Amino acid sequence: MATVTETLPGTSTTGAGAAGTGTDRKRDRFHRGPLRWVLIVLAVIVGLLMISPFVIMLLNAFKSPDDYSANGPLSWPTEFYTHGLKVFWDRVDFPVKLWNSIWTSGLVAIFGVALSLLSAFAIGIGRVKGRLWIVGIFLLANMLPQEVLVYPLFRMMQNIGLNNSGWSIVLIFTVIQAAFGTYLLSSVLGTFPRALLEAASLDGANRWQILWRVVFPVVRPTLSVLLIFFFIWTWNEFFIPLVMLTTNDTQTVPIALASLQGDRMLDVPTLNAGTLVSLIPTLLFFLFFQRTLTRGITAGAVK
Repeated sequence: MATVTETLPGTSTTGAGAAGTGTDRKRDRFHRGPLRWVLIVLAVIVGLLMISPFVIMLLNAFKSPDDYSANGPLSWPTEFYTHGLKVFWDRVDFPVKLWNSIWTSGLVAIFGVALSLLSAFAIGIGRVKGRLWIVGIFLLANMLPQEVLVYPLFRMMQNIGLNNSGWSIVLIFTVIQAAFGTYLLSSVLGTFPRALLEAASLDGANRWQILWRVVFPVVRPTLSVLLIFFFIWTWNEFFIPLVMLTTNDTQTVPIALASLQGDRMLDVPTLNAGTLVSLIPTLLFFLFFQRTLTRGITAGAVK
């Protein structure tokens, strides 16, 4: 059976074919040209540079102190040495430090996201007076170094009886992380579609119902990203927990790593073994929430 193709008057298939051919040529030139290989080589080099510290840490974590002193940090271990892991585990009482980091970072992430959402809802949608000044104050709070805050915070925690308590870390970093979260979310909610809010108000929804049934589902991907960031940022905090937490039963994992360093001697293999053990929980946390993080970052890319 023959196939008949009709062409409307005034149209031409030659131009369309030429345009398509030109586009295909440009695409092929981009994918097969030398620029593509240059980008691939640069990406591989950057990837190797980023992963090299972890490879060196992994090599030295299973190396004996004598092997490290004789062959240096870049050599392959002469034996599979696991005594450094046991020394770190027993010396710092790692399960206690791990639990302290988990519950403080988890509570900071939850409370910080909740406080950020409530504050940003009042600023971005509630349209409180002096909105720009309030956002500017939150931005300024994010720029202050921790060295400026540590003394007044230490005195404050002493006065309220939370010195050497994990709850002092929860309160302090909930406010610090919420300052960034409020600044970010208030900018997002400031451009929230007013038609949705007006429609919800006409249907009889109050402020709480608008927040949880209209605003929260829209910004939930952003809140998921903030939750992950707040957890990791609090987990890695060192200076303020070092000042606030003074006994072994309240200290966190970064402080446990710092306790391995002496004034005149440093056991590098044990330190690398402890770093490897301390890295595993955060790596598992990141892998578990990787899809959530990716969805939250790319949520606003496509409508």
